[in-house]
Amino acid sequence: MPDLYVPPLLSSGSSVLTAPVAIGVAAMSTAEMLTSGLKGRGFSVLHTYRDHLWQSGDKSSPPSMAPLALDPLDLSEEKGSVEAAPALQGDLRHLTLAGENQENGEVQQQMCGEKSLPEASEDPSVRGLNPDPTDSRTLQEQMDELLQQCFLHALKCQVKKADLPLLTSTFLGSHMFSCCPAGQHLDIKKSSYKKLSKFLQQMQQEQIIQVEELSRGVESIVAVDWKHPRITSFVIPEPSPTSQTIQEGSREQPYHPPDIKPLYCVPASMTLLFQESGHKKGSALEGGEVRTIIVSYAKKNDLVNVDNRNLVKLDPILCDCILEKNEQHTVTTLPWDSLLSRCLERMQPAYQVTFPGQEPIVKKGKICPIDITLAQRASNKKVTVVRNLETYGLDPCSVAAILQQRCQASTTVTPAPGSKDSLQVQIQGNQVHHLSQLLLEDYQLPRKYIQGLEKAPKPSRKK
Repeated sequence: MPDLYVPPLLSSGSSVLTAPVAIGVAAMSTAEMLTSGLKGRGFSVLHTYRDHLWQSGDKSSPPSMAPLALDPLDLSEEKGSVEAAPALQGDLRHLTLAGENQENGEVQQQMCGEKSLPEASEDPSVRGLNPDPTDSRTLQEQMDELLQQCFLHALKCQVKKADLPLLTSTFLGSHMFSCCPAGQHLDIKKSSYKKLSKFLQQMQQEQIIQVEELSRGVESIVAVDWKHPRITSFVIPEPSPTSQTIQEGSREQPYHPPDIKPLYCVPASMTLLFQESGHKKGSALEGGEVRTIIVSYAKKNDLVNVDNRNLVKLDPILCDCILEKNEQHTVTTLPWDSLLSRCLERMQPAYQVTFPGQEPIVKKGKICPIDITLAQRASNKKVTVVRNLETYGLDPCSVAAILQQRCQASTTVTPAPGSKDSLQVQIQGNQVHHLSQLLLEDYQLPRKYIQGLEKAPKPSRKK
């Protein structure tokens, strides 16, 4: 498929014009443009700057215009919009085109320091639900059928009575999307319903479910009639093996969480204690190794109390390493557990991260957890912010793309404040619940490495 055609003027020189220089008709929707990675013919060009029509006029030049300073998260007025925000973001992007700054044959994008979100692959089934040319149904009819299928599949196989009340957004992102057949893409905006709330109202009218607004502006499914004929007669499609993946170039790689080990570095004040075991200042040790070294040191120097072997006598080296100044002349013995804990507390923290198939990486300091926070924007809208994904081998752009689909909300990836090479993901609305499922269940990350999960909204019944 030929690359997206852009007038040659845009690629000449180092500056990029922001004023319109062509008139054309879009050949695909914004979502399809993003899905195709901005490859292919996106527009049918009717008139361009410096063409024959321009030459027959006054031959004026387009004005110089500064980029619009808009916040992409505020471009969508309605939560759940996945097309409005990207459409306006397109006006903000500076595109480097026609052979300049191309890597691996892909057009690179820059937008106020942001990275573009990787979308679905170029499978023809992404743009159309059914690539079969013999299917005469419209895209809307196909999407309506897929919506019904995922809805019934989720109720029959995934949702239990104990899950109720269930946020409608959670039902869509955590249950309906996971029931979508491989190779197909569930997009409510392309159905006749357009909105999830309208679709669920129809299902409520058919008495399959009951939906209530348990808190202001937040709807939840509070009851399901599992004996309804449409659920009991629904035939579950044959399952296909699926796995959560992160995109790496043109390949899909299964994500496996790294093996993380806390380490302890020998400080200058404790070198005498560790030098007998062959370690010097800066040596990184695991907790078990530290324990073995301390036990060996105590036994070798006859420091174990003969009458009570749970106590260790403190020689001058141990006193200097682990005692406070006011304890130097008052504390002469310590229990084993206290001795070991004091040693670890006075050593410098470090950690080792090992990704599958890679060499271990040792870094000083404590490992930063994935940080989830909620922020209130000037427009009085909440956004969910996620930081430190890279530490755990997660690509922020891939995570943002998954959340954009699951939450049906606009997402952006921006540089993290105070960091030179770290990115943060922002999602419109409180999406902590979706993040919790993605990180804990899909990516299998230990809970201790994630902070902020308690900020998830909790539905409560009306009294």
